[in-house]
Amino acid sequence: MFVGLDWAVFSGLYNDFIAMKTTISSDVLSAVITAVRTKSPLVHNITNYVVMNNSANALLAIGASPVMAHWTSEMEEMTAIAGALVINIGTLDDKWIEGMIAAGLAASRRGTPVVLDPVGAGATSQRTEAALRIIEQCRPTIIRGNASEIMALVDAGIKSKGVDSSASSDDALESAKRLAAATGAVVVISGETDYITNGTDVYTVEGGSPIMTSVTGMGCTATAVVGACAAVVADPMVAATAAMALMSLAGERAAEYSRGSGSMQINFLDELYNLR
Repeated sequence: MFVGLDWAVFSGLYNDFIAMKTTISSDVLSAVITAVRTKSPLVHNITNYVVMNNSANALLAIGASPVMAHWTSEMEEMTAIAGALVINIGTLDDKWIEGMIAAGLAASRRGTPVVLDPVGAGATSQRTEAALRIIEQCRPTIIRGNASEIMALVDAGIKSKGVDSSASSDDALESAKRLAAATGAVVVISGETDYITNGTDVYTVEGGSPIMTSVTGMGCTATAVVGACAAVVADPMVAATAAMALMSLAGERAAEYSRGSGSMQINFLDELYNLR
């Protein structure tokens, strides 16, 4: 399950996780974060202007190595050295979409995990169509979005409030299952309860803090962390669940001594850094 590390070391922890199905143990989380810190995978991000700094700092905090590369001409070479590719459609134009698809195809050819964040799907028809085009051509390993985004990928009639969700994660679970079944991807819904599904099995992560919704880019940061975990954990259900649990745990701890969204942003990074 853990790429490049001794399976025997982690097999017991993995079996414990599979037996629970609805949560993840501290031992498994510790094993995942150890794997990320040991391997320090390069995570290739094609992400939006708003969250580049947030995502890079979060990846560094958990021990991964971030690169933000958008130039279509270098996608083949950059993807060749990456442990995972994260595609975030928050900033879009025709050139960016071209680069995303080029990178996604290159990653798929190499068997490199591809994580898609369909930011703002449902806000405009163009944005939804771009996300669906990337899914069709690149066949992502994991798709992570908020409830409205996931629902919009299944039902074109669903509208989102810009990049914010107008629905709860509970509302989107059936859509997530349908999307996973149709695409072969593991689908992650962020919300008060995070749901992770392959179309059949459903894992959940609870916790975090309401303050996290007042810090820009928390969802995009989660997608980047999913990428880091997918780079070292071969099972995408385990990788995605572990990543969401790490986000939840760091957010919960940071909220205990944060006075608002500003201090929360800094304290969250510190808590990610100190996870063991």
